[in-house]
Amino acid sequence: MMHILSRFKYKKWKQNEPTNILEYLLSPCSNGLRIVNFFYQKVLRINSEVPFMVHYTSIVSQTVKLGKNVAPYFANSGHCYIQGINGIVIGDNSIFAPGVKIISANHSKTDFTKHDKSLGPIIIGKSCWIGANAVILPGVHLGDNVIVGAGSVVTKSFESNLVVAGNPAKIIGKS
Repeated sequence: MMHILSRFKYKKWKQNEPTNILEYLLSPCSNGLRIVNFFYQKVLRINSEVPFMVHYTSIVSQTVKLGKNVAPYFANSGHCYIQGINGIVIGDNSIFAPGVKIISANHSKTDFTKHDKSLGPIIIGKSCWIGANAVILPGVHLGDNVIVGAGSVVTKSFESNLVVAGNPAKIIGKS
């Protein structure tokens, strides 16, 4: 029993954590989802190092910087995989649907236990919309107001005010 309890050590609250508690209380998700997310993140310690609420079925790792009004989508969109080894920056008012995968680093071609950090961070501009099950790969920069269609695989960067879709994603219109 003591071994099991040792996993749940008391953790001092950091300076920025009162905001985190307010986010849990004010987040625009149902009370049931709020409780489940809290249990997984704070008690079971899944995604515990992430300073914002994360849906209990999602994985967020490493360095992810969020703009204003982005955090609620992490709380509500399930089955997302956000890997920020090279860093991810998401601009203000950007939204994403369930199942989104944002992968900022590939494995090294010579040693699969290491990651290739040569492509730099993924940058998603302001007011972007990432559709369900879209995949954004390392080094991609999306301008402001870019819409990524559901199921798209984004392998290259795109300028602002575009609609992209497909595998690999290509321009299909303007937003």
